[in-house]
Formats: sequence, structure tokens, C-alpha cells
Amino acid sequence: MELTHTRLLVDNYKECYSFYKDVLGFKVTWGDEDSNYCDFTFQGITLGIFERRQMVEAIGRPYTTAERREDRVALIFKVDNVEHAYEGWKEKVTFITEPVEQKDWGIKVAHFRDPDGNFLEIYQPIM
Repeated sequence: MELTHTRLLVDNYKECYSFYKDVLGFKVTWGDEDSNYCDFTFQGITLGIFERRQMVEAIGRPYTTAERREDRVALIFKVDNVEHAYEGWKEKVTFITEPVEQKDWGIKVAHFRDPDGNFLEIYQPIM
């Protein structure tokens, strides 16, 4: 498993995009001000920002006022095989989602929380 980046879940996507790009000077490696998801690099580190509504909806929950503040950060881990990781951990981890292909994202993902409630995603690229 490889920690590939940290993702901030934001309610003000365009403002955050401009902040990291224009104010802090991070280089955009994927996405733009209208994509609602983007990756930045800075000194070898990748930071993603993602519109919180889309993340909540991707895990199959309705977006409500309470959801706006529940998850602020997601740790994103690349694995060789999401199904294999899921099967190996499902007795130890309470998954929020079963493995699912997000074709628009080009990945297969599953989501879970650590014991303190922090949001984690495992993914593998799909071709």
C-alpha cells in the first residue's frame, strides 16, 4: 500500500482552487477551476481538493447540512488490488463502501474510517 496524497474535502471548491494555485503557488497537475476535483504538487507532495458534496454522494449518502463538516480530509492509498485488500481487511475494518468502479475517475475504490473516525480511501487504477 502506498500513501499517494492527502485530499481536502471542501465546500468552496473554486475559492480553494484559486487559493492553492494563485496564493500559495502550487502547480496544478490535474483538474481546473470548474472540475470540482484537482491535484496540486508542491515540493514532491500531492494535495487533492474535492468538492465535499461529490465525495459524500460517491459513498452513497445524501448531502446534508451535517455532512458539510463531518469529513474535512481524506487519506488516499493506492493498492495493487482493491478487492484483495477489502477481503483481507473486512474482518478488521468497518468499510463505508464495498469496492466499486468509479469509471469517471478511472479508479476502483473502497472507503473506510480509522478508529478515530478519519476518512480513508483505497484505490487502484482501472483501464
